Amino acid sequence: MIFGRKKRNDADQDDESAVDEETLDELEDDAEAHDDAAAEESEAGASAADGDESDDAEEEIDEWAALDASRDWREDGPFDLTEVDLDADDIERLDFGCVVLTPFEGMQMQLQVDQRTKKVQAALVMAGASAIEVALFAAPAHTSMVGDIRNEMIAATEKAGGKATLAEGPFGTEVRRVIPMTDPKGNRVVHISRTWFAEGPRWMLRGVVMGEAGRASGIEGVSELVYEFFSNAVVRRDSEPRVPGDLIPMTLPSSVATKDAGAEKASRAEG
Repeated sequence: MIFGRKKRNDADQDDESAVDEETLDELEDDAEAHDDAAAEESEAGASAADGDESDDAEEEIDEWAALDASRDWREDGPFDLTEVDLDADDIERLDFGCVVLTPFEGMQMQLQVDQRTKKVQAALVMAGASAIEVALFAAPAHTSMVGDIRNEMIAATEKAGGKATLAEGPFGTEVRRVIPMTDPKGNRVVHISRTWFAEGPRWMLRGVVMGEAGRASGIEGVSELVYEFFSNAVVRRDSEPRVPGDLIPMTLPSSVATKDAGAEKASRAEG
């Protein structure tokens, strides 16, 4: 952990190697496959909400809801801004407005931008042959919506001919999915992922783990770096009223925005 809750000690960060170009392409394809699956979930979720649940299904849902309520799964992060002191160390962080992320050695990042609104929807971070896509959503003030989201994910996965299972993860119940896909080259592939949810005051941070870490279990080995990255996230939820489940868009850090503006200006000059 880079930092803890207020009045807790900091820890050092481990060094990691960069991702190679071939692996980067595979992880980008994985992220595109995840985006396609996510687009189908909202449709499947509506129909799933209308169906009757069997007694066994209700018992299973209660079991996972009980797990989520059994402890504070955010004790070691992700954090709300009110829970930490970012000025207590000299760590360089990336401020995306609604969420502050801590980069690590060799990290590669791609921002998922809505071409219509030009708003940043998610950050895809690659570490070796693993990746995690981080996105922030509005959540209810006093209740949890994760159970409903899990049900929608399961319904969408099964509709796509895939398989979804629930397991205990580092932040409560995690969703493990295997979904058949077609890659950009027309080949049939399988998209494998683990999805983490962390709920804070009126927000929910989602992390979709892909690549080697997506096929693993626990937080050791190939999963350690993406776990630390997700845990070190700090959420700065604004006071704007939002519908639970709505995406809270990120804003570009000033350093990134300045670089983009300079690159665009140089490109125009060359043209």
